[in-house]
Amino acid sequence: MGLKASPPPPKPRPMSLPTASHAGFRFRLSRPELALIGITMLWGATFLVVHLAMRQEGALFFVGLRFLSAGVLLAILFRREMIQVTPQEVGAGAAIGLAICLGYGAQTFGLKTISSSQSAFITAAYVPLVPLLQWVVLKRPPALMSWVAVGFAFVGLLLLAGPGAHGIGFGVGEVVTLLGTLAMAAEILLIGTFAGRVNSRRVTVVQLVAAGMFALIAMPFAGEVVPDASASWFAAALGLGVMSAIIQLTMNWAQAFVSPTRATLIYAGEPVWAGIVGRLAGERLAPLALLGGGLILVGTLIGELRPQRRSKAHNAPAK
Repeated sequence: MGLKASPPPPKPRPMSLPTASHAGFRFRLSRPELALIGITMLWGATFLVVHLAMRQEGALFFVGLRFLSAGVLLAILFRREMIQVTPQEVGAGAAIGLAICLGYGAQTFGLKTISSSQSAFITAAYVPLVPLLQWVVLKRPPALMSWVAVGFAFVGLLLLAGPGAHGIGFGVGEVVTLLGTLAMAAEILLIGTFAGRVNSRRVTVVQLVAAGMFALIAMPFAGEVVPDASASWFAAALGLGVMSAIIQLTMNWAQAFVSPTRATLIYAGEPVWAGIVGRLAGERLAPLALLGGGLILVGTLIGELRPQRRSKAHNAPAK
């Protein structure tokens, strides 16, 4: 995830998507919104790629290769800007990179034992978990709607965790993935802490490189060695690195035009796309698991779409 650029450039002209004329309205999506939809679909597809790659060993090496390649690619693209990187940006990028390493490392390990669809829905719970982490770390109590969102997400997690069992329970894959979700929530807090004080492009490069390096450094401590993997395994890791770079660049550009609320609505579709890709690949979620995933999505949306008091700003056109 990237830091929002400032100041925002002018808003591009929206593209109209035609609907039935008798309905009397049109859906209007701007190019940045269409771009965010595109990378959300791409993002959802990455879960299945990682799940298939984890049939072999090497979770940390896979994460390291993925993010290091993405960081190197962006460093080449932004090589002129990287000359001006500051110690503060290195520190911020390293902190965010550590959270990325922990989050995606846990998610990748979890994908050894759970389906890509389950992983995607559990990962989506990071949004309603952010207010709780903010309460613990920054002593800012969550608002009422945040508690409601957490409640929906918690029930959804319970239903999603053990859909094939007679009772509801968490296996190793679900627990590790949920811990990774906490790390992703920490990443959001860190990005918000440093936003506006650092250059978004330079920090993005540092955080990606740092995430990859942290994963490689952690390998011996986790008892992991470089796997004797196939060419397709390495291609998947490098391909995901390129996809991560594309996703990051698109987010940094598009979120300068799209409001956080609209962006969150679009990102909430990530587990849906992951579920569609997983189903096409033969994965099947039980009805209770689908219900749990739906509740997590509801919690994600409630956590972001809080009611606001009517004001002049409220009546202004949405960005």
